[in-house]
Amino acid sequence: MIAPATLADLPAFRIGHAQDAAAATGCTVIVAPAGASCGVAVRGGGPATRETDLLRPENMIEAVHAVVLAGGSAFGLEASCGVMDALAERGIGFQMAGACVPIVTGACLFDLLVGAPAHPDKAMGREAAERALADGYDGAAVAQGNVGAGTGATVGKLAAPEAAMKAGLGWSALRLGDLVVAALVAVNALGCVRDSQGRWVAGVVGPDGRVADPLEVLARGTAAQAGGEGGPVANTTLGVVLTNARLTKAHATKVASLAHDAYARAIKPVHTMNDGDTVFVFASGEVEAGADVVGVLGAEAMEQAILSAVMSAEGAYGLPAARDLA
Repeated sequence: MIAPATLADLPAFRIGHAQDAAAATGCTVIVAPAGASCGVAVRGGGPATRETDLLRPENMIEAVHAVVLAGGSAFGLEASCGVMDALAERGIGFQMAGACVPIVTGACLFDLLVGAPAHPDKAMGREAAERALADGYDGAAVAQGNVGAGTGATVGKLAAPEAAMKAGLGWSALRLGDLVVAALVAVNALGCVRDSQGRWVAGVVGPDGRVADPLEVLARGTAAQAGGEGGPVANTTLGVVLTNARLTKAHATKVASLAHDAYARAIKPVHTMNDGDTVFVFASGEVEAGADVVGVLGAEAMEQAILSAVMSAEGAYGLPAARDLA
């Protein structure tokens, strides 16, 4: 039987947030102190990523020590350097001729037009990593909403900027016997988000104060960004599937691809030229499980995490959240 779980059921991973609420940006770090297999699948048209080539199955590195999700567009990649420093000081990484080299990969979303013009830096990355590794860490209590990489996240940017809504970061976890699969996601989509019943819960706010169907927005010709290619990618949903399954890099990459099904089910439109949508898979390897089973559970957990990200968000920066609508 498939049952709910929490991030505490994956002790091989530690999650930490850091953010600047005034600047509307932040970062979230997922640390695997002992290293874990990692794969990635990028479907959006404009990703901002770091060290993802190392995750290709034919390349050498087999263990990754952290995944970083950050705001700030490509500027936010700086946060990963602070994560590397924090991990190396604790001896987390590959030991090479007296040096410790952590393998840190990650991706960024665009939140520069919300709040003050700022981005996650080395200090913020270090802060998030230190919180993940702090004494008293409780995986079941990892915060959701306007935190970490979700601090400046918004959705529904098909129309005028004032019609968008605040989103955030969410997570969900499932258990099948000894197998645990969780998903964590920062939702910063061009499109709108719907729940499992097909109801639009966050996105473009129509004149009636309700979330509009994105296809109707397109049909009215009011989609401000739909054809706005060629400039900075102003959105991007970033997700990580965490599992205790034993996966090769090739299998982790396949699971990451399957997790994008959740993006397609919950967000419309998705994977556009104005999104850098990315999913990582982090597998610690304690449990034997087939990649298809992990992929199915990962997609289910990711769909739930996307909904949690928008339902946990609070209205901010002049934008309402789902909880603010009637």
